[in-house]
Amino acid sequence: MMRGGFGLIGLVLALLIVGVLVKKQLAATTAPVPALQAQVPGAAPATGTVRAQSQQIQQQYKQAVEAAMQPQRQEPDEAK
Repeated sequence: MMRGGFGLIGLVLALLIVGVLVKKQLAATTAPVPALQAQVPGAAPATGTVRAQSQQIQQQYKQAVEAAMQPQRQEPDEAK
């Protein structure tokens, strides 16, 4: 009789602990994800959708690549 009571109490405690851990895990996975990059001055603010953030990151990457592909300006020699 006593053994069955302790078994039942142990089972309820184990289920309670598992329930609390699952609740904490689900709360952590549903938290909003912060933006991966800092905002560039002059850029449009990030919207809440993943698609919009993805397009903004693609645009920033494209602008960075285009800026890197521009030929460097050579400064005129002042000593001549």
